[in-house]
Amino acid sequence: MKPLSRIFRRRRDPRESLRPLWHRVVAISREKRWYAELGVADTVAGRFDMIAAALALVLLRMEQEPALVPPSVLLTELFVDDMDAQLREAGVGDPVVGKHIGKLVSALGGRLGAFREALADEGNESLAAAVQRNVMLRDGASPEPAAAALREFSRALGAKPAEAILAGEV
Repeated sequence: MKPLSRIFRRRRDPRESLRPLWHRVVAISREKRWYAELGVADTVAGRFDMIAAALALVLLRMEQEPALVPPSVLLTELFVDDMDAQLREAGVGDPVVGKHIGKLVSALGGRLGAFREALADEGNESLAAAVQRNVMLRDGASPEPAAAALREFSRALGAKPAEAILAGEV
C-alpha cells in the first residue's frame, strides 16, 4: 500500500455496528401505544422523553455485562449525534447547540439514575414515580401504565443475550 493511501484511507466508524440498535431504540420509542394507550404526551418533549427512557433501559441492561460497557459509550455517542442533527434541523444555531446537547445528555443521565433506582424495587410504585418525574405525560394521565410497560421492556432486555442486544434485536 502506498504511504499516502494509508494516511488518507477511510477508517470504519466503530459506532456503525450499533446503528441497528440505535434505530431499534428510536422505533420502540415511537410505537403508537406509548402515546395512544400508555399516557405519554405525543409532543416533541414526550417523544424525546420516550427515546431517553428506552435508551436508558438499554444502557442499564448493557451495564450488567462488562463486554457491553464499551459499546454502550458508542451508543450514547449515536444519541448525541442524532440529537445534534435534530437540533440543527429545527434551526438551533451553532453557538447554542453544545449547550442544548449538554442539557439533553444530562437529562439522559438523570433518567439512567432514576430508572436504575426504581427498577431495583420489585413493585411499580417507584418506577411510576420516576415516570411521573421524567416522562411528559398527557394531562390527567396516570404514570402507572407507562411504568408497567417500561418494566416489561426492562425484563425483556434482561432475557436477551448480549449478541442479540448489540444486533438491535430488542
